[in-house]
Amino acid sequence: MPPAFHPYGTSHKAALAVTLVVFIVMLALARTRFAALSQKILGGVLLGLYPVGLLFHSGGGSLSVQTGLPLQFCDVATIAGGIALWTRRQFWCEVVYFFGLAGTLQGLLTPALIYEYPDPRFFSFFIMHGGVPITSLYVVTAMKHRPRPGAVKRVMLFSLGWYAVIAVVNSVLNTNYAFQCAKPPQASLFDQLGPWPWYNFTAIVVGLVFYTVLYLPFAFLRRKA
Repeated sequence: MPPAFHPYGTSHKAALAVTLVVFIVMLALARTRFAALSQKILGGVLLGLYPVGLLFHSGGGSLSVQTGLPLQFCDVATIAGGIALWTRRQFWCEVVYFFGLAGTLQGLLTPALIYEYPDPRFFSFFIMHGGVPITSLYVVTAMKHRPRPGAVKRVMLFSLGWYAVIAVVNSVLNTNYAFQCAKPPQASLFDQLGPWPWYNFTAIVVGLVFYTVLYLPFAFLRRKA
């Protein structure tokens, strides 16, 4: 049997370190003539993760209805991040900022992962969960696409619409996208949100709180200006 992944083991710490280094490099390149190229490369990597991930799951024997659809919270954040880096559209910059820091960052710090290095699925997981938070911070710093007034409301409505779609998909396919039907086996924020099914409603409230907190620095700077 291949070794199992352990949070904050050597491979996890290495992935965290690489994520930090890539973010620093992206910020450094943003001040050079390679800024646009680096944005396109990172955006292309994020947009390519889903099809590449299908190949990894297929080759590893883990491709299923649960792993074959890009419907997880982090999948949406990844696609939004790729679109934001390629198009610089404000809405997608806001989506990846809120989704990435309120959700995907949690996956980076408390990974719901069983595949250990050097399994290809280990790499796809951390490229996603590292690349999205990098993009979340990059769009509001280097790209200057900061959340506009009303951003919390817009992204919250988008989140609720996505959550409703996921509920239908889970009901029809008997899946557990967005962990609506069962909590992750690894320790996570879900453990603090109450039992099923009530933690789904608590998660929505916590999401609104996170979005609001993430917006406050920009609201303060705007008011001060």
